[in-house]
Amino acid sequence: MGKSKARRFRQAPYSPAVGKMGQEKGQEKEEGEEEEEGGSPAEELLEKLQHPSADVREFACASISKLLQQKQTIPAFVQRDVVRCLGPMLLDQSLAVRETATGALRNLSVCGGFEVCDDMVTKDVMTPLVALLKECRAGLEESNGALKDAKDTNKNYVEDIAYEAVNLLWNVCECNSTAVSIFNKEGCLPILLQYLKRFHANVGLAIAAASCLQAVTEDNPDLLASFDASAQQVLEAVMVSSEKTMEHILLQTLVAGVTWNIKNTLPSGSQAGSINAILKIFSECLAIDAGETVLKMKEVETERLKSSAESEPEGNVAEVDNAVLKEDEEMEEGPKEAVKRQNDVSDLLPCNTQEVKQVAALLLAQQTALEIIVNMCCNEDPSDDEWEELSSSDESDNFMENSYEEGEKLLSPLCLSAEVHTALMNHLVPKKILEKTAFPSSAAVEICTQSPAWKPLIKKLNMVQYRALTCLHSILLVSDVDCLGGASVLQSLSHHLSQLIFSQPEFSKEVEFLEAVTSALRALLQMLASNNISQSMTPEQLMTLCEAGIHSSNISVRVNVVSILGIAGSVLAKVESTAETLKMIGKFLLDVVTKDPSLVVVGEALDALFDVFADGKEAERAAEQIRLLHILKEFQPVFKSRIRKEGKGQYSTDQLCVLDNVKLNLRRFIAYQETVEKKK
Repeated sequence: MGKSKARRFRQAPYSPAVGKMGQEKGQEKEEGEEEEEGGSPAEELLEKLQHPSADVREFACASISKLLQQKQTIPAFVQRDVVRCLGPMLLDQSLAVRETATGALRNLSVCGGFEVCDDMVTKDVMTPLVALLKECRAGLEESNGALKDAKDTNKNYVEDIAYEAVNLLWNVCECNSTAVSIFNKEGCLPILLQYLKRFHANVGLAIAAASCLQAVTEDNPDLLASFDASAQQVLEAVMVSSEKTMEHILLQTLVAGVTWNIKNTLPSGSQAGSINAILKIFSECLAIDAGETVLKMKEVETERLKSSAESEPEGNVAEVDNAVLKEDEEMEEGPKEAVKRQNDVSDLLPCNTQEVKQVAALLLAQQTALEIIVNMCCNEDPSDDEWEELSSSDESDNFMENSYEEGEKLLSPLCLSAEVHTALMNHLVPKKILEKTAFPSSAAVEICTQSPAWKPLIKKLNMVQYRALTCLHSILLVSDVDCLGGASVLQSLSHHLSQLIFSQPEFSKEVEFLEAVTSALRALLQMLASNNISQSMTPEQLMTLCEAGIHSSNISVRVNVVSILGIAGSVLAKVESTAETLKMIGKFLLDVVTKDPSLVVVGEALDALFDVFADGKEAERAAEQIRLLHILKEFQPVFKSRIRKEGKGQYSTDQLCVLDNVKLNLRRFIAYQETVEKKK
């Protein structure tokens, strides 16, 4: 498995709050649209951006922002050059217009996808965006973030505009390399660091800045030279912060990811301190029980709403209840609309309560930590000289035994060394990551199911499990038996994975779960087989899993299940009286070879056949009974033809190289089987 790039998860899109007059106008417009049988309001709204009244421009931006959350309306705005129309609004004289215009472009970048983000950069969204970010930074420095608008003296416009602008910057930089180059050239790093410094006062802005930093520091050597000592101190200040709200945990996790990305720029010193700082944050984050947090936060919400209702005059209680009910209804309608559009945007739904927001922050932090660990495991190995130097250092033998002190200097060079692997094994796998591979608490899921506002959290709870299984898979790939605790621990892990699979009757319908769990099981079975350790799953259970997985639309799932059968079959081939089971495995794999539409899966199935029927009396007996040689000889020219016809354009160079190797091995395997047959 190659390096798994950590996904970035964007926050909810900007939802502008228009005034009463704006709401009435919006309602009238929506009614008019129905009368016009769905006529697009895009042209009229874009024209209003030029209106001399700031209120009209703000209302136009807010209306556009709302419409851009609906994927089906985006083409109409893109065709009318919405980016160039909204771009100048980022520097409008009215702060309210700036905020709503930036929020509208942010929504376009979130809901439009990669192609729209590319188009936004082509249409030069970066020029006004960078200018706006620089003005926001200057505004924060001059007024300490206290710049207000005459319309709303309680609103902090500089920070609110900066928040929308940073999210927009994050989205386009994540999707477009030109945007990253402009980020580097325009010196945007100090701007984000300035926002990050404000994490005590505005954690939301800091999280947006950290998310953007994590995106732009990945595989960006041109930026790394800009991380001087002062920049590193900003990251360090966040990492050692004692604030432990869920949002601060998310912030620390993101900053730990940034620190990992820039590890090669850090000053020489204690490698142990850097490793400890990053892994301590991940460990503490993953140690939190998300299920218990859901229960606790739901109780907090219940008490808050109860207190709020008691403090309201009797006549207003119904109004409060209706408002909550309306929010719940809106939350419930969101996912239905997303399904209709065939585009899952449940992550974009706004959090209606502070408690939901806190739980969502924790789940995103845990998911992010697991994704970063995957990438740590898949990082390029150091050179032999580095391995020798690291293994001979006195500090490397006992660095994990030393307690982490917050006063200690944290930032020092680190690479994916044996020490990092050992730290991951000893401090994360047994108690943290393995626990996260379990299904979410049924009590927590039940609570989330009962409340529309909490329902989107179920997906997030499941996503943590999927990422934990992927993380387990990566760790199994880079570990040995002793590192993981010995044969008994691996056998227990085998039992655990089989329970996960077969405890859910409809496991095959959850594609992400199936991909993650089969990847972990594949790596585990390979380790068990290589070390002659028995595993707990019966051949019948393996066949049930594989029969379910081979019908998946996900190619990775199909590749995993045929590989699992190959590993299990190669072990069984060495055991007496297994010919019948080998026949069953062989027929299954031959069916995949001759019928699967993907050459990648076909190649994996052929490799599995080579492994299962490579040697042994039982394998020879089974091969003869299923006519293995005859079927493969007939398939050989078909395989060559498919590679020649389908290879170009459909498969990468690496995949074609693997397929050519499989084709060569098929010829050799057929020759071997012919030799075996002649000896009989």
